[in-house]
Amino acid sequence: MSEDRPGILDGAVHPAEQTKLFGHTEAQDFLARSYRSGKGHHAILIEGPEGIGKATLAFRFANHVLHHPEPAEAPDALADPSPASPITRQLAAGASHNLLHLTRPVDEKSGKVKSAITVDEVRKAGKFLAQTSGTGNWRIVIIDPADDLNRNAANAILKILEEPPKRSLFLVLTHAPGKLLPTIRSRCLPLALSPLSERDLAAALDSLGATPTGPRAGEVIAAAHGSVAEALKLTKYGGFDIVEAFRTIVTAPAEPPRRDVHKLADVLSAKDSDTVFSFFCQHATDFVTDAARTAALAGDISRADRLAHLSSQLGERIAIAQGYNLDRKQTIITVLDDIRASL
Repeated sequence: MSEDRPGILDGAVHPAEQTKLFGHTEAQDFLARSYRSGKGHHAILIEGPEGIGKATLAFRFANHVLHHPEPAEAPDALADPSPASPITRQLAAGASHNLLHLTRPVDEKSGKVKSAITVDEVRKAGKFLAQTSGTGNWRIVIIDPADDLNRNAANAILKILEEPPKRSLFLVLTHAPGKLLPTIRSRCLPLALSPLSERDLAAALDSLGATPTGPRAGEVIAAAHGSVAEALKLTKYGGFDIVEAFRTIVTAPAEPPRRDVHKLADVLSAKDSDTVFSFFCQHATDFVTDAARTAALAGDISRADRLAHLSSQLGERIAIAQGYNLDRKQTIITVLDDIRASL
């Protein structure tokens, strides 16, 4: 993770500082036209997998709105933010009085990013929106992502969305819209983004100076599934090695040596291993979900049901482990054992 920007992957650029967006042309055009019409929705739910540019699009649109506070006078397309603009510089520095980036806060004691967006953070949004803008400009809140809101925070956000202040705009990001409160989804205009094409993903990585090299360069683009974040995890965080070790363990015809299980668990639970632990958890859950889908398509309903149930259990177990800061090594070992037992 970047030391200057907690939560930002090594090699990545914070969305507030990013002046380029690759792909999502239709979504950009829709936002620009909708805003210019003066009939734009006060809350937009930007949906899509992690790492495909949702936050970059949100900051890009916020930059557009703050540069053109009167919708009727705004252009019908989003332009690349100008680094010379005071508004752009303020957004990049996190110093804009007209935008609040609501995300998981850093724990002052540990220096680590907390596991959830709490109600205290949402209260900051309430105070922010209650302030009268001296310029008469918009107040914009980017919730990044809403998936991280705990229950109390989600209910607090819902109250604000139900009675939004004038000239306020909410850009609500989500990797998994189905997990959000239905009442939050119902008060937002959905805008679904697709994973980047291989061409756009390659261009995005090139812009970061992170073009894959070596014998696995071609595999990175395919394995990342249109996500810049996944590509960076594969190339800069040992993602390929984690995937190989995981699959070797869970698909071994005989009981794998416990030393191999513990070796992988030690790597994933080491100090400052938040990124690789999260990568492993997501991969493990996706692996089981894909196996359930394959079994269902093959007509093996019993196996499909067993694996689908396990996928749900894994999601709950991982969420509890992260929320209560439980022993990661034991969580990983349990996940591996449960998957082996269900295959």
